[in-house]
Amino acid sequence: MDEHPPIVNRQILRISGSDVETVEDALVVEEPMEIRVKGQGIAVTMRTPGHDYELVAGFLVSEGIVRDFAGVLAINHCTQGEAAETKNVVNVYLSPRVEVDMEKLTRHVFASSSCGLCGKATIEAVHQQFAPIEKAAVLSPDMIRSLPGKLERAQDVFARTGGLHAAAIFDEAGELVVLREDVGRHNAVDKVIGYGFLNEQLPFSEHVLLVSGRASFEIVQKALAARIRTVVAVSAPSSLAVEFAERNNQTLVGFLRENRMNVYSGGVESGALG
Repeated sequence: MDEHPPIVNRQILRISGSDVETVEDALVVEEPMEIRVKGQGIAVTMRTPGHDYELVAGFLVSEGIVRDFAGVLAINHCTQGEAAETKNVVNVYLSPRVEVDMEKLTRHVFASSSCGLCGKATIEAVHQQFAPIEKAAVLSPDMIRSLPGKLERAQDVFARTGGLHAAAIFDEAGELVVLREDVGRHNAVDKVIGYGFLNEQLPFSEHVLLVSGRASFEIVQKALAARIRTVVAVSAPSSLAVEFAERNNQTLVGFLRENRMNVYSGGVESGALG
């Protein structure tokens, strides 16, 4: 059974011009979740509850902790104390063959890409974990242009709340494989990658990642971890995201609309634009 992002209803005042009325409004739920590896807390993320195991699995993949399905023995919610009631603590049990330096293990959050030197150092650090894509994808503009409508039609909870980011994986024919919504754009990406991991569908080397907002460095990095060659964003990419995509042979598209798009890295099919 599929999980839908939970919502709560609240009474609010709605003001329109000189009219004031009390109405019921739907709000998406946001709660913290702690990720533990070998019993030790390694990260806390604010997320929309639901598909928690996918979120954790995607985190493990994008941080380079695990490379294949056999590296994870189990992922479970904590079953003791208050954490058992809230379901906001998740334990990860790794295979003994997976080596983890717990002192160095942190969740990387890049809040700014204004420092060019820092950006270059960051890209080099990522290359130590994930090799560049061998060959950039050559995209079909018609297929890419068809994706926003498919994303919008699948965003059930966003239509009710307006408060969620979405990430979706499409196959090379433009068919939707998985879509996840979350208050955090990076969480939504982790969830679709985690879906692929838990269902043994990684790498997503012949797939497209579509995100509902902008394409940050971290999103393109997560795509590389899942071997995704094409990243498409409804909004803008950052400068570091473009540089990262170029250096890793990823196709990066931004400002996607039904009739236009900007291709920042990679290319399009010869003659496809007439």
